[in-house]
Amino acid sequence: MNNVFVNMPILSVLIWLPILGAVIILAGDSDRDSDGSRSRWIALGVSTVELVLAIALLAAFNPHASGFQFVEIMDWLPAYGVSYHLGIDGISLFFVILTALLTPVVILASWREHRRIRTYMAAFLLMEALTIGMFESLDFLLFYIFFEGVLIPMYLIIGIWGGERRVHAALKFFLFTLAGSLPMLLALVWMWQHAGTTNMVTLAHMPIPASVQDWLFIAFLASFGVKAAVWPMHIWLPEVYGEAPLPGTVMLAAVLSKMGAYGFLRFSLPMLPEASAYFAPLMFVLGVVAVIYISLAALAQRDIKRMVAYSSAAHMGLIVVGIFTLSIVGIEGALFQMVSHGLVIAALFLCIGVLLSRGQSRMLDQLGGLAARMPVFATFLMLFVLANVGLPGTSGFVGEVLVLAGAIKVNFWVALLTGTGMILSVAYMLVLTRRVLFDNARYSSNVATNDLNGREWLMLAPIAVLVLFLGIYPDALTVPFSHAVQTLVHETLAAGRAVPSGRLAMVTR
Repeated sequence: MNNVFVNMPILSVLIWLPILGAVIILAGDSDRDSDGSRSRWIALGVSTVELVLAIALLAAFNPHASGFQFVEIMDWLPAYGVSYHLGIDGISLFFVILTALLTPVVILASWREHRRIRTYMAAFLLMEALTIGMFESLDFLLFYIFFEGVLIPMYLIIGIWGGERRVHAALKFFLFTLAGSLPMLLALVWMWQHAGTTNMVTLAHMPIPASVQDWLFIAFLASFGVKAAVWPMHIWLPEVYGEAPLPGTVMLAAVLSKMGAYGFLRFSLPMLPEASAYFAPLMFVLGVVAVIYISLAALAQRDIKRMVAYSSAAHMGLIVVGIFTLSIVGIEGALFQMVSHGLVIAALFLCIGVLLSRGQSRMLDQLGGLAARMPVFATFLMLFVLANVGLPGTSGFVGEVLVLAGAIKVNFWVALLTGTGMILSVAYMLVLTRRVLFDNARYSSNVATNDLNGREWLMLAPIAVLVLFLGIYPDALTVPFSHAVQTLVHETLAAGRAVPSGRLAMVTR
């Protein structure tokens, strides 16, 4: 299965290699790197090696094996039941790969950045390390450290390299996400005291009274809901996405928002099965409102970056619905949609970056006519727009259909209202496409409209290939995470039945 890595702690390498790269960049001679070229190439080289290792991890992963693979465990605070414990399963595998894929992409997108470039590149490498560490963690305390640690490089990226209101946006992001995570810290302390360990595998099989589960679920919802921008905890999102530099927005929308949804799958469902079933109707309401209300808000936007930001939040509502169907098909759909959304939303923001790099405006009423002047760019943008609205043959279609299939088994009206998001997404994406590509040009004629260069091809083409490949061959995703999802659902339902409150009836009948 993983003989290739038998003598290599591959999961630790994936965490510590970017940290080493960041240290090398920051410790380097600033006089020899006055233009930042050395820092750029080190960051690109390290992130490329990370991507190669992640692909090798996928190749060595056994989709039919039970439990976690490539496990690394070492005593950290043994007297307190805390360990350095890493491992991946089919659920976490693709988030590690998604992070490793998008990091070199955003470094390429940052190639022309010239302000404090050494710190900038080091921040992205540090964020990659912390994000991957969070997805690999099997110790609750270790998970919390990585989960909160991601705030630091993202805060710097927004606050130093963002727009005019960057400091305000950075503080808003930091305070919202930190405040949301404090209840999770209290939940961690209670579970630590209750079980005597922070081992997440042990905690997933530790019975917790149903009344306590409710409070723990609310604590997790406060933390994971803010990270995933679940309505109404999304209010920080428009300003932060709007003010963050484009590479930072890509990582926020494509990767960091998945940390919250991943938390629901890793903590709420297996550790709090009774509460997950009890609060499922509430989560459906939050998801459906997000899909409808935030889609309408996207339709009202005149700033292209804010429109795509709202689109991202609306799709997270769809993912929440899929997770809390507590069914195999619904959770598989949510996972598929999380990966697809990460690719598509990243590509849409990168396309906006292409326009901004040519001096184009972010305002829709100042764009137009780019299909004739930038045909290659228009082709890529159209593909990603179609994937975002769930066109058959793209990755977006598969995830949405699986989520709706899971939702309709639980409640027809939940499925129907969730499905309206597909219609509304068509509406605002058609507005975007028409105004950017096909309306008469409204902007100054001397703005550069040269088509994609080689670096931009390298950023967008791999994502386009993956979006089409996953749309045509979805088994590439569903087979590796199918076993982990089945285990999660079966153990969640079994654990819920062991507690005699009967609140799992809604998902078992």
